[in-house]
Amino acid sequence: MAIAEHTPSSSSPFRQHRPTGWVTFTAATPLLALQLALLAALVMATDPSPSPELVELTLLTGAREKGAVCLDGSPPGYHLQRGFGSGSHSWIVYLQGGAWCSSNTTDTETCSERKMTAYGSSKLMGAVTFDGIFRNQQPQNPDFYNWNKVYVRYCDGASFSGDAEGEAQDGTKLFFRGSRIWDAVVDELMGKGMDAAEQALLAGCSAGGLATLLHCDDFRARFPQEVPVKCLPDGGFFLDIKDLSGERHMRSVFSGVVQLQNVSGVLPKRCLAKKDPAECFFPAELIKSISTPTFIVNSEYDSWQIANVVAPDGSYTGDAWTSCRDNIRNCSSEQMDVLHGFRAELIRELKVAEGEREWGLFVDSCFTHCQTQSSDWWHSPTSPRLGNQTVAEAVGDWYFGRRRVVKQVDCEYPCNPTCSIQ
Repeated sequence: MAIAEHTPSSSSPFRQHRPTGWVTFTAATPLLALQLALLAALVMATDPSPSPELVELTLLTGAREKGAVCLDGSPPGYHLQRGFGSGSHSWIVYLQGGAWCSSNTTDTETCSERKMTAYGSSKLMGAVTFDGIFRNQQPQNPDFYNWNKVYVRYCDGASFSGDAEGEAQDGTKLFFRGSRIWDAVVDELMGKGMDAAEQALLAGCSAGGLATLLHCDDFRARFPQEVPVKCLPDGGFFLDIKDLSGERHMRSVFSGVVQLQNVSGVLPKRCLAKKDPAECFFPAELIKSISTPTFIVNSEYDSWQIANVVAPDGSYTGDAWTSCRDNIRNCSSEQMDVLHGFRAELIRELKVAEGEREWGLFVDSCFTHCQTQSSDWWHSPTSPRLGNQTVAEAVGDWYFGRRRVVKQVDCEYPCNPTCSIQ
């Protein structure tokens, strides 16, 4: 069904584009919202499911010899939960997110700070809770509950893509080895049984979602052609747009990442022949070269991008935008015009996926960032829905081919009542 597009004010830095070729949804009734809320409360009150499991850290073997190290030179790590039953030979490799190690220039200030956190050193990493797509109970994770699941920790600051060295502000070395970490972790997993996988899925959130796009085809190439291999970037579709001040803040960030960490080696050669490497780091360019079936999960009103791409610090004056970017319910009609414009640009850039028969989309209008790591968003009575499906149900239908087309794009905020019960 078609939806009516909202037209932003002339002062908005974004323009609207009408989406075509996929299923879109109109607003549900207030009665439906009430029914959903009551159902959620009833199920939650009687839910006997056990708590998510805590999974310990495994450090990469021989990391230093391979030069596959975190920012501080410590070995990278991952968390592995073995599959069982029918999922014993199925694998999910999930790349952690957490922004990038860069500033508006190619200095190492943010990297120096980052190396003293779990995003730059495995010395500060601990066990993690496996929830959402990692849950090992079928009611909370209907299709992937018994798969082998790997959560790869992010400690390089360049979406697992750099290969360089630098110097921290205290004079010690900084290791930008994301690309080597990627290769070494996948090689180790192959030695732990992933080489015999009967099906596999590469996924990631935020900067890990971007990494999923960067490494999608390489992951596919690691397996025999008859093995189904697909990719699931979540909250990783970052836009190259002007912020409120008219500057391209996100391109400046990516330019710093690409130059500082020598990222060009993993970028599409077709793009590099025509564009600046920083532009080729954006998903809109990456998806033009990916041949592996991919399912994009993203919010039309991505909370991280609204705060860091649309309205980053320094791009506005006063308190109005601070309140809006913290909570979309606080946005004025003029601010919503800007956010609707962001939505329209996201949909326009996703049009490349429209013509890809084996690709999928779950693009909702919830004010959030990443939806696969928490059962509340992935699959629960209170999870957002499109076409009466949770993210988990849509991804499962796509991965296993239960529906011919799984491309769902939501209507404008605040049309979807399943977002409001979060």
